[in-house]
Amino acid sequence: MAKVLVIGEQLNGALSAATPKVVACAQALNPESIDVALFGAGDLAGAAEAAAKFAGVGKVLTVSNPANEHPLAAVLAPQIEALISEGGYTHVLASSSTTGKDVLPRVAAKLGVTQVTDIMAVHGANSFTRPTYAGNALVTVEVPEGQIVLGTVRGASWQAAEEGGSGAVESRELGVELPSHTRFVSQETSKSDRPDLQTAPKVVSGGRGVGSEENFKVIFSLADKLGAAVGASRAAVDAGYVPNEMQVGQTGKIIAPELYVAVGISGAIQHLAGIKDAGTIVAINKDEEAPIFEIADVGLVGDLFEVLPALEKELS
Repeated sequence: MAKVLVIGEQLNGALSAATPKVVACAQALNPESIDVALFGAGDLAGAAEAAAKFAGVGKVLTVSNPANEHPLAAVLAPQIEALISEGGYTHVLASSSTTGKDVLPRVAAKLGVTQVTDIMAVHGANSFTRPTYAGNALVTVEVPEGQIVLGTVRGASWQAAEEGGSGAVESRELGVELPSHTRFVSQETSKSDRPDLQTAPKVVSGGRGVGSEENFKVIFSLADKLGAAVGASRAAVDAGYVPNEMQVGQTGKIIAPELYVAVGISGAIQHLAGIKDAGTIVAINKDEEAPIFEIADVGLVGDLFEVLPALEKELS
């Protein structure tokens, strides 16, 4: 039977929202066991206790090392390889986050195996569905029998694993020589009091139709009324209306909120690839021929600068 190692993620001792979705994917394998590995430089007790509560998790392995203060692929890969060797795992899963997509290919290269990316569904121990062609087609891929399976999990396609477990927490010290040719220099992140775009249940996004950076305030205003995160199309980002961390789509963030409101967004294929798993999609656009209306659950043809103030009034 499958023996799964989930590469968990944590930030400042708090477990990431992506990890329980990876655990859910691991559960779909009906494995013999699921272990979660957490890497960091400080106290990992809080994140480990949170991970141990998910149903099916037998052990949480914490690896605390000053070198793990920042998730560098070159540093984490040999440590993950050591855990795989010690534990005899048949499957290793990580989130399709920037960290997961950076680290797991390096592990696969070190092990000399291929990797499955963006797992959306599990059909068996070696069979998976993943998207291709910007999400316009889904393919079933088969991993050769007898080969260890490494895969990143598309979080937008999975519900977080439920709690109810009582896994053990074990601290591990790995006698692995870590490379010194890669080092952390700096990190720049934006701060916002609004909900996180990738995990928010409600998202309001603006597109090129908003017209300018100044006009984007109507998007922020509606989002605040709804308690929603704010996103944008690539066209709006390229035009300089908002920073690129707000971009939703194939080359931005893949999200699956319960409610997605697209304002002034025409609906290019690349954008639709990022919201295909959203619950309810609401489109507001003055062009009745806009492609976004083809996939919207609710569509409203009208001038966004008239519609949004009226909508806010109703919400008040």
